Amino acid sequence: MNLTQTLFEIIDMRSFSNLWFWIGLAVIWSSASHWVLGVPNDMIQRARRNGGEAEIDLEDLVRINCNRLVYISNISGLWLLAFICFLLTGLGILGFYYWIEFAQAVFLLGFPMTLVGMLNVSTAQLYQIEQSTGAALYKLLNRHRISTQVIGMFAIFVTALWGMFWNMRDLILLQ
Repeated sequence: MNLTQTLFEIIDMRSFSNLWFWIGLAVIWSSASHWVLGVPNDMIQRARRNGGEAEIDLEDLVRINCNRLVYISNISGLWLLAFICFLLTGLGILGFYYWIEFAQAVFLLGFPMTLVGMLNVSTAQLYQIEQSTGAALYKLLNRHRISTQVIGMFAIFVTALWGMFWNMRDLILLQ
C-alpha cells in the first residue's frame, strides 16, 4: 500500500457522510457569528450592559480591526480577490462538473465564508466612514452579526440538502 492510499484511508474523503465534516461546519459558522469584525460577541454585550471601560475597549478593538481590514483590502484586496475566485472556481469545477465530493464540500464551506469576508470588509469600510461610537456602533455590529447568521443559515441549509442528496445518491448507487 502506498502513501496516497494510506492517507485516503486515514482521512475519509467522503465528506458528506463524515461526522467530522458536519462538526467542522457547525464550528465554522458558530465562530463566524461569534466573532463580529474580530470582536467576540460577549465583549459587545458586556460593553452594551456596563459601558465605561468595557465600551472604550470595544471601540478601540473595533477601530483597530476595521483599520486593519481596510488596509489589507486596499493594499492586496485585488490580488486576494483574484486568488479566492481562482480557488473557488477550481473547487466548483472539480466538485460540480467532475463530481468530486471533497471539492464540493470545501466549496460549500468556502463560498459562503467568502461572502462573510466581503461583508467584513464592507462593514469595516462603513465603520471608517461613519466612525460610529456608542449606540450607533452597537447597531452596526448587531446588523453585521445578523447578516452573518443569515448567510450561515442559508449555507447550512444548502449544504445539508446537498449532503442528503449526495448520501441518498450513494445509497441508490450501492444497491
